[in-house]
Amino acid sequence: MSKQPQQPRQPEQPDVPERPEPLERPEPPERPEPSERPEPPAAEYRIEDLARHSGATVRTIRGYQDRGLLPRPERRGRANVYRDTHLARLRQIAGLLDRGYTLASIKELLEAWDAGRGLGGVLGLVAEVERPWSDEEAGRMTRAELNEKFGGTRDDAAVEDAVELGVLVRLPQTPDEFLVPSPQELAVAAELHAAGVPLLAISGHLRELRAQVEHIAGRFLDFTTEYVFQQYLDHPPTDAEATEAASLVRRLRPLAQQTVDAELARAMRSLATRYLRHHLGEAAIPAAPDSAPALPPPAPGPDPAPDAEPVRLPAATVRAVRELVGAEHTAAFIAAAAEREVRARTMDALAARR
Repeated sequence: MSKQPQQPRQPEQPDVPERPEPLERPEPPERPEPSERPEPPAAEYRIEDLARHSGATVRTIRGYQDRGLLPRPERRGRANVYRDTHLARLRQIAGLLDRGYTLASIKELLEAWDAGRGLGGVLGLVAEVERPWSDEEAGRMTRAELNEKFGGTRDDAAVEDAVELGVLVRLPQTPDEFLVPSPQELAVAAELHAAGVPLLAISGHLRELRAQVEHIAGRFLDFTTEYVFQQYLDHPPTDAEATEAASLVRRLRPLAQQTVDAELARAMRSLATRYLRHHLGEAAIPAAPDSAPALPPPAPGPDPAPDAEPVRLPAATVRAVRELVGAEHTAAFIAAAAEREVRARTMDALAARR
């Protein structure tokens, strides 16, 4: 028998173990959303701690609670527990008191706040009113510079007078230096002193002028309140109303000074001419045209001039003027109004002659 050719022997393949299925990777735990994260525990205070953090006394805190300005604390056993909301409310009350609000008005504002009407607009209005009413910046001056500015002599009495008036403000940290709230006002005083006016006479004049200017400011506030701001002040204003009122304050802020500047310039020109004519005589200054009656000499003070003549005026007119400018200024106002009319007619007559 013939032999069959043998096939080449294939090498044996080693047993390969099966690849295991990949292990599933565990997913990382989900991070809680910010809103789901546990909040830190709220601060808690005893009444003594609340007093220390707020600056109020324990007695004041209890008084606010009795008036309904401060929520009652949480009762826990025998202890009263206060929270950050009580601290924030105490700070709100302190801020409003610093701005001149009474406790009664603060209660109304806080009730409006609790009702969701907000205090932001009201506080913005208060901040707008409390802003400086001029662009002038305060300065500083040492005592040596002050002495030099006023002739080089030391006058302690005049300095004390200026401090009392607020023209100078002492700085406790630097006793030899002063804050000058209005450098312009101090410069005016220096010019008057250089012209020969005694310092104590200047401070006396400033006291008198300040009283008259405060009267004018009060009248301007009464006027604008009646016609502009009363609608915002007869009830606790909403945020939108307070914001609108603050915008009006910004618009009207310069009007008082502009009006006073214009009227002061007019009055100075008119009265200075009268004073010059009175002291130098009619010959020194050209007289008014024949068509205009001669003006009486000015009075040196509030008393009427010696040659004044009584004039009968309607009682209603006198009452209206008195309500407008006050009893002490009624005669001067009527005289000034009459003089203005006379001068206007004089100008018309001069213009008609051309």
